Amino acid sequence: MPSEPSDPVPPRDRSKDGGSGPRRPLPTSFYNPITLLGSLIAVVSFGLILFLILLEATSGHQKPYMGIIAFVILPAILLLGLSLVAAGVLRQQYRRRHGKEVAARLPRIDLNDPRHRRAVQLIALGTVLVLALSAFTSFKAYEHTDSDQFCGQTCHNVMQPEYTAYRNSPHARVGCVQCHIGPGAKWFVRAKLSGAYQVYATLFDKYPRPIPTPIDNLRPSRDTCETCHWPQHFFAEKFVQNQYYLSDEQNHSVKLDLSIKIGGGNVESGPTSGIHWHMNVANEVSYIALDRQRTKIPWVRSRSRDGLETVYRSSELPATDDELAKGEHRTMDCIDCHNRPTHIYHPPAKSVNEVMSLGWIDPSLPYVKKVAVEAIDRPYSSAAVAQDSIRVTIESFYRESYPEIAAAKHAQIERAVVEAQRIFSRNFFPEMRVSWRSFPDNIGHMYSLGCFRCHDGKHVSQDGKVLSRECTACHTILAEQIGEGSQQVSLTGVDYQHPEDIGDAWREMNCVECHGPQ
Repeated sequence: MPSEPSDPVPPRDRSKDGGSGPRRPLPTSFYNPITLLGSLIAVVSFGLILFLILLEATSGHQKPYMGIIAFVILPAILLLGLSLVAAGVLRQQYRRRHGKEVAARLPRIDLNDPRHRRAVQLIALGTVLVLALSAFTSFKAYEHTDSDQFCGQTCHNVMQPEYTAYRNSPHARVGCVQCHIGPGAKWFVRAKLSGAYQVYATLFDKYPRPIPTPIDNLRPSRDTCETCHWPQHFFAEKFVQNQYYLSDEQNHSVKLDLSIKIGGGNVESGPTSGIHWHMNVANEVSYIALDRQRTKIPWVRSRSRDGLETVYRSSELPATDDELAKGEHRTMDCIDCHNRPTHIYHPPAKSVNEVMSLGWIDPSLPYVKKVAVEAIDRPYSSAAVAQDSIRVTIESFYRESYPEIAAAKHAQIERAVVEAQRIFSRNFFPEMRVSWRSFPDNIGHMYSLGCFRCHDGKHVSQDGKVLSRECTACHTILAEQIGEGSQQVSLTGVDYQHPEDIGDAWREMNCVECHGPQ
């Protein structure tokens, strides 16, 4: 009897064994649903990478988060797809070695069949729509992560102080990511991925209050600040008018006209001496700080273009070589002085001076400077409590001490309350324990050590050179007027007179000892 015919070998397998079935370009292990899914993910993510690279190449300027998505996130998804491809292949080979069924038939497509033709058309149309939607959503996701709202409002409680200060700063129209990250993926990895703990801390309420500064892994200012502020073109001098008010009954004013010696980086633009001498391209200034806030600086070194070095050591803050070795060694850049270029928390005395000079708080209200500052600068438990307490403090003071003025100038007192509340809302955040006390601004020397960290007259070199603390080193006082007294004016500079009678103590003391946080 003739033997029964054996089961035919599937065309897929016959192609491998040399049969007459159709040949496939890849080994049969690649033809399985897992590998097919991985291939689809890899192809889509690779297409999106090419799309974003093309978008970045044709845009007017680089976007920081473009590089993050194109070179970090999407490549990770691409690797996931390739991993699925490999997993599907390995799974098929494993099943073949153990004698298990490996045939995972893919559907046959016959374009002569109207049903198959319609199905192919629908699948092709769906694939195009999915790719277009993926490209659109990827771009919108990138656009959102590049926004200031994403940086300042996604983690609202944590970032509310910084975002509020940012929106009221000189850099309010400069995007957060342009300074904190900059273009390309390199600094995203260093600034963000290295701080992945921040995500955990935010989700589980483990973040410190206030957020400590200075920020670690911050991109150098030459890559951010100096893209707009060009050191070679700093101008020579700047005219500034300041108006202060004393905390007496009459709120006596003090007017100072100053010529600030900004200095420059190009002899063709004027003198290269002055404040920005530190940033002059011909000089290099470095220092060692013993504390995180960089206020204790016992060692300073300047190096000129010809290589001449001068080292200054503090006679008031002596430090051993071991202590210096453990300190933070920095080469000066913009943020050593402009350490709060955007996220500025102003002292209440400074803010009240400003609104009084604008007439928003009436200087004729007795003791208004003193009362407003004291009402603002108190340790409140919450912002809501502060707003109520500021109103009660100011209104009750005039109602009890000056009842006639309280009745006659109710509108002016109400305006003073509103302005004091506004100053508080911009500079004090009790829930995060944020205020000007926690974040000193190194520009100037009134409310923090600032310039006097080094220029205190006590940093001396071996050959006797001193880092001067003379007023004329950074500015010239062109005019001064205290109260209703006569105005001193001189284009060559007038001798400063302290508005309070403290003799010559101001020449030896630092301003922050009286005007800073007590």
